[in-house]
Amino acid sequence: MASLLCTVAIAQAQEPPSAAPEQAAAPLPVPAISWEAPPLEPFTATYQALYKGKEAGDATMKVTHTGGAQWRVDMQVVGRRGFASVLGLNLEQSTVFEKQGEVYVPISQATVRKGLFLGKKVSGTYNWQAGTAQWLGDLKKERTQPIPLQPGDQSALLINLAIMRDARPGSQMHYRYVDVGRVRQHDYQAAADTENVQVGDLSYNALRVHRTNGGNDETILWIANGVPTPVRILQREDGEDRIDLRLIEYQGV
Repeated sequence: MASLLCTVAIAQAQEPPSAAPEQAAAPLPVPAISWEAPPLEPFTATYQALYKGKEAGDATMKVTHTGGAQWRVDMQVVGRRGFASVLGLNLEQSTVFEKQGEVYVPISQATVRKGLFLGKKVSGTYNWQAGTAQWLGDLKKERTQPIPLQPGDQSALLINLAIMRDARPGSQMHYRYVDVGRVRQHDYQAAADTENVQVGDLSYNALRVHRTNGGNDETILWIANGVPTPVRILQREDGEDRIDLRLIEYQGV
């Protein structure tokens, strides 16, 4: 045993000293997702509309440049099948707005809702000179009162366009919703990374953006690089899908 230990010791003594271990290379930083907001340009987008998970009709979102700094965004949802055609899934909304630098400033708004047992027509004006917005039409009296405006106030449709402009991986977005006689704070969170979203026969590498302060009413949008409109818009109530719009096609005008 003594001679064996001695042999091992001699062998170790005769081996050249090992070189100092090289430091492990620092891991390469993960590159940030390349993300570029789409410019505001005219387009027409067509969506498949689902109601509570079942095909119910279709929807169209359209942005037009009406001259100078003025633009218009329209959304039409048409229920064509089953109960969706009678339960109010027939909606037309529009907002006229101005593009002032990178800010979208609403000028007027209109909503028409049609259904077998209900109908509603409402129009509103954002009077920035007077500093108030006001809606008239089929509304409760308290919702026809003037609303003091604040810089950055947005209609429902303009929030969709603003998210397209502002969303970046991991970003938070905050908007003051002023529409149809109501004022609400809308806060959104974008996911840190994109995910694969299947929409019909098309697959998008899309960024998920969800509203964080909607309570039982959830709004989730998926946006994709190079596409000027959300590829999917999902509204959920009490944890269940309600209205689900899935992009079929879009084209510049």
